[in-house]
Amino acid sequence: ARLIRIVVQRMLRTRFGSAAPTIVLGNDPIAHQLVSRTRQFPEYGLTPVGYVGEAPIADVSPGGELPDLPHLGLPSDFEAIARRTGAEELIVAFAPTEDRVLVGAIRTAHRLGMRVWVVPRLYDAVGVNTRVEHIGGLPLMVLPHVNPKGWQFALKGVLDRVLTAFGLLLLSPVFLTLMLLVRLSSPGPIFFAQERIGRDGLPFDCLKFRSMRPPRASDAAFERKAGDAPGGVEGVDRRTRIGKIMRQTSLDERPQLLNVLRGDMSLVGPRPERPEYVDLFEMQIRRYGERHRVKAGVTGWAQVHGLRGQTSIADRAEWDNYYIENWSIWLDVKILFLTVLAVLKRAED
Repeated sequence: ARLIRIVVQRMLRTRFGSAAPTIVLGNDPIAHQLVSRTRQFPEYGLTPVGYVGEAPIADVSPGGELPDLPHLGLPSDFEAIARRTGAEELIVAFAPTEDRVLVGAIRTAHRLGMRVWVVPRLYDAVGVNTRVEHIGGLPLMVLPHVNPKGWQFALKGVLDRVLTAFGLLLLSPVFLTLMLLVRLSSPGPIFFAQERIGRDGLPFDCLKFRSMRPPRASDAAFERKAGDAPGGVEGVDRRTRIGKIMRQTSLDERPQLLNVLRGDMSLVGPRPERPEYVDLFEMQIRRYGERHRVKAGVTGWAQVHGLRGQTSIADRAEWDNYYIENWSIWLDVKILFLTVLAVLKRAED
């Protein structure tokens, strides 16, 4: 019943744009991230109207962008701020404020009928199945643990191969047709293999249908601009006609099902990256290397949230680590279902 209520609420919020005015208490990177997420996902029904903190928010986003929220005042003036803005929700992020002041703001919010959300201090370790117990009057969070090398992921590997073998059998006419079209499109091999980094940082050859013609001497050399994410068309557009269609519909990545059969990849997991970018991102992006706790995937939690191509690598790492730490068979089923819907939508567009 709770799941149905949440789904219905999100559908209504997305359809009719109804969102609760929300105050963010805090002026740190987490507060900035929360503001970005509420704007990225309006289905949560939260519209930040401003933030409360000791000082104006700093420029803390990876992209150097401010969340353009007004500084409403100090936590000690929370009641007046809440009444003035008519806020219905309060999100408590991290703030250099005494605990008694924060607790006072929370109690004031409850008295005013506001709903309160609190970011836990050890948020990286808190998963969706976290529960709260009490020892005497002290609350304790019991943190769930998913072992990427435990029996659950061993079962996931077996299911991956069974489903992949069945899927390849069903898709064999499409697979063979694409092989023929690639062969006829331009000289060169049918498959394109590129070294990528997988589980435990080990390299493997990631397979794709070749979507580009061979390079010519007249083609200009490609130089990546600082800040660009890897992927997409790099340099001269050498895509063939069938190559463009395959990329638009992600059909060029179907040979990665063979990687799944070989045990290099999983159906669902973080998308693999090239070694040179892995080395760079591990130095620059928080928790990027933790993505390699599990096998790379043909699709992933980040991709079904629109993070593909020229999108934030930091955001992808965040979603990938969320997937690993909250993994379940049902989450994989959900991601596969959302992937099919996304592919059909791109094909329709």
